[in-house]
Amino acid sequence: MTHSSTATDPDTAATTTAPTRVDFFFDPACPFAWITSRWLLEVERLRPLDLQFRAMSLYLHNTGNELPDWYRDLVDRSTGPVRVAVAAAERYGEKVLRDLYTAFGTRIHEQGVEDFDTVITDSLAGLGLPSDLSAAAHDPSYDDAVRRSHAAGAEPETGGYVGTPTLHIDGTVWFGPVLRAVPRGPEAAELFDAFRVLARHPDFFELKRTRTGRLRFD
Repeated sequence: MTHSSTATDPDTAATTTAPTRVDFFFDPACPFAWITSRWLLEVERLRPLDLQFRAMSLYLHNTGNELPDWYRDLVDRSTGPVRVAVAAAERYGEKVLRDLYTAFGTRIHEQGVEDFDTVITDSLAGLGLPSDLSAAAHDPSYDDAVRRSHAAGAEPETGGYVGTPTLHIDGTVWFGPVLRAVPRGPEAAELFDAFRVLARHPDFFELKRTRTGRLRFD
């Protein structure tokens, strides 16, 4: 039997379907946000996305929370890369965030660099961005811009976050999906299609299971 392509076929979806707007809110220090971001970049190859990268803040998200010492240290240090991200976005527009976040995340999560000042300096140099942007990491005058960007990711009805990563898709706000590894190729697109089905349902709000195993960034 001869198979004829339809608008739902993976090979034709990118040319027959209007782009889906996806706003991805990230903190460079969050490993789960990093995995989700790499998944979305895989999806972008197979589905028509209007994918926008925007900064949020683990520090603001955890204001008032009791945290283990190791996580408190990470959250406190995370302010530097986020400040630099919003400083770069103020200067060049939010389009700069995709590559800057990739540069940050590659060093933090894939290369295991724990000195965030080094991450910032090397990332700016690698992208050919001005080195003076690194000063924003220790400049609290950028905190208002961080708060504005962070607030834009919040759920409008509650004014808060469920967690990170946060996605805005089809006009709705979601925490996750939280992934242990990056889905690749058709598997990535299949997961995105399923996620959209759930996201469109007006009464659906949570699906969760116990996390096991280690994170993989390859």
